[in-house]
Amino acid sequence: MRVTEMYVHPLKSCRGNAISSAEVSPLGLAHDRRFMLVTPEGRFLTGREHPRLVLISVSMDDEGATFSAAGLDDLHVELRSFNSDLEVVLWRSNFGARVGADAADAWFSAYLGTACRLCHVDHSTARRTSLDSSAPVAFADGYPLLLIGSASLADLNARLDAPVSMRNFRTNLVVETSVPYEEDEWRFVRIGELLFENMKRCERCIFTTIDPDTATPDAMRQPLMTLAKYRRFDGGPCFGINLIPRSTGILHRGDFLSLVAG
Repeated sequence: MRVTEMYVHPLKSCRGNAISSAEVSPLGLAHDRRFMLVTPEGRFLTGREHPRLVLISVSMDDEGATFSAAGLDDLHVELRSFNSDLEVVLWRSNFGARVGADAADAWFSAYLGTACRLCHVDHSTARRTSLDSSAPVAFADGYPLLLIGSASLADLNARLDAPVSMRNFRTNLVVETSVPYEEDEWRFVRIGELLFENMKRCERCIFTTIDPDTATPDAMRQPLMTLAKYRRFDGGPCFGINLIPRSTGILHRGDFLSLVAG
């Protein structure tokens, strides 16, 4: 088994960037979910309620990020412009993030048509995963990385009238597999030279029904409705697994995956 696709989403809910390699830290892949939009009061905003977020592209450099969206001039934001603290709310987590990029706040507010602020976190974040209080996480829903096996998507698509892509599920890693959902049963995996722990299946929501190219919600609420028929667990429909890095280094597309006893 090997990694066939890798993605990062620098802004929570933005368009994913296909990449060939990335540095892995305790926060996951470099640049992944380090930015997030919040209300002026600090509550998180995502593509669930603002589907047009999936149409925003982000490119990163050493100083910051450049955001692109139809109808607006590109916006470059330097990390040093995030110069004040705001307590933000992301699901059940309350933690500090950095704000202060006023031009970015105005740009995103114009794009969404509602007042919002752009915030940023780095390795100093106090946020931790729910199943391991020692493991940090940025603005991902719950865990640093998401992995999906290729056979799982093939099995799902065989049940759908219109197939979907991995981009509907906003995964970080796609691994070439031969058995649908075999990743559910993995505990520890080594990818290349790096070790990861599978914490739990990933619960899926209405965001999976948003077309990643058009931001249009699926009228039949697919693929979520199909997943709910045969992949429902205690937390709801599940697809993919949540990983925590247990070592750091460089991960490459094409790296082989092996199971590790633990």
